[in-house]
This record gives sequence, structure tokens and C-alpha cells, in this order.
Amino acid sequence: MFDRKFGIEIEFTGITREKATQVAAEHLGGRVQGSTNVKAPDGRVWKFVYDGSITPQKKSRNSVVGTDSAYMVELVSPILTYREDIDTLQELVRKLRKASGMVNSSCGIHIHLNGADHSPRSIRNFVNIIASKNDLFYKALQIEPDRMRYCKKIDRHLVEEMNRQKPYTLQQIKDIWYARHCRDRQAQTRYNFLNLHSFFTGHRTIELRGFNSTLHAGKIRSYIVLALALNNQAITQKSASSRKPQVENEKFAMRVYLNRIGFIGDEFKNCREHLCCHLSGNSAWRYRVGA
Repeated sequence: MFDRKFGIEIEFTGITREKATQVAAEHLGGRVQGSTNVKAPDGRVWKFVYDGSITPQKKSRNSVVGTDSAYMVELVSPILTYREDIDTLQELVRKLRKASGMVNSSCGIHIHLNGADHSPRSIRNFVNIIASKNDLFYKALQIEPDRMRYCKKIDRHLVEEMNRQKPYTLQQIKDIWYARHCRDRQAQTRYNFLNLHSFFTGHRTIELRGFNSTLHAGKIRSYIVLALALNNQAITQKSASSRKPQVENEKFAMRVYLNRIGFIGDEFKNCREHLCCHLSGNSAWRYRVGA
């Protein structure tokens, strides 16, 4: 699953886009292009763009105050691979935070997964996987109420139609995805935890939008690993059910699921902790001792 390519968008504030660009250029050893792009020595471009959904703020002495639109910052990465680029990304995030970067409830993280390996079967699998884990994911990720309109839970009607029709072409899946939206509002379908609009347009990526923004490098790593693992599960499984399992112990259910999709061993211990910390129950025992 770590061989598949991805990109990440990280929304934040606290510093200007120009300042963030300078931090990135120094870290990457790159050259600033324009005022907010950094071309790294390997030729890839890291961008710091304006995003109007962000509430701009900055630290002033011992408080946080509102400020102007220059502080609306979205880091748009180039195409990345986990093994080669995760350390570079994490260290850049740390340096942006050290430079006074910060997030608030208006900020989110979006992860784009390369759609080249996907088929009608794997897309349907992805829809069913997200549908079956909707409630657990939303609680585990603590999605901010202010951001719910930008990462809605998957539409049950969509799931039901997908499984009733059992589409075998991408065009059929596209028709089902847009069925409840007129042409001039099709782009609104991107505001879902699982965004297929980006797959059916020129980007050809599958986007996961259900992450609060953070400049905590470990949490960002855990989100990326989760996205890659879900993507791999959708591609490699023969089928997936949309049925929501009964969960008596949230932490145990999440730990078992994460292990099943690849979060195995000490390397991903911190990732498992980040993704389970907001859930109730005990990760070691399915039932209470003596139950």
C-alpha cells in the first residue's frame, strides 16, 4: 500500500503565505517561484495557496486575534510517496508550526489518492468501506462541527443504489454519484468524506476530506497511513459490505480493524494511538473483565 502515490492539502493560519513559502524553501533547499511556490531540487513544486474557507488568525502576545486574508494558507504538496517523502513532509510541518503556524476549527486536511489503479469494483468497495465505518471514523477523527458541511457522511441513497445496480463500468458509477445533482451543482458532491468528484474530473484522484487540520506531524502521518490503507483495502479486496457492524467496544473494534488493514507492529504504534484516543472502551479487551 505504501507504493501508491498521494498528495496532501493542509489548511492553516498564524503566518502569511509568503512566510510559509520562505520556511518551505529553506527546509527543502528550493527556489521560490512567484511569491508562494517553492520548486524543490528534485523539480517538484510545493504550493501555498489562498483558501477562502479559513478563518485567518495570528498570535499576538498571549492571545489569538483575527487578521487579514494573507493568513489564509493552504499547503498543497506535489505528488508524494510514503517511504520516500514522509520524513520531509513531517519535518516541514514541524518547521511551519515553529514559525508560528497554527490551526483552528475552520481548517481541514484533504488527502488525494492516485486513482490509476482503481476499477468499478474497487470504487464500489471504497464506497461500502466508508459507509460501514462512517460512525467510527467520525468519532475517532473528531471532525469539527464547523467543517461538517465540507465533509459530509456518505449518502445512504448513494450506497443503496450502488449495491442495487452493481455497476460494472465507471460511467455507471459516475451516473449514480451525480444522480441527485443537476449539472451546475455537480461540483458540490466533492463536500463528502469520500470525494469521487475529483476522480471523475481531470484530477483523477480519490479524495478523503474527513480530517481536522493539525500541525502535529505524528497526527498527519497517521491520517496519511489511514488513507493509504483504506485505498489499498478497496483495491485488493474482492468485495466489501456496507453493513455497519454492531460495536460494543469502540477502541477494540478500531484496533482490530487497523491491524487488519495494515497498521501492524511498532512502526505504526503511534498511528494506532492517534486514531483510537477519542474512542471509548479498551483496546486490549473486547469485553470487560468478568463480563
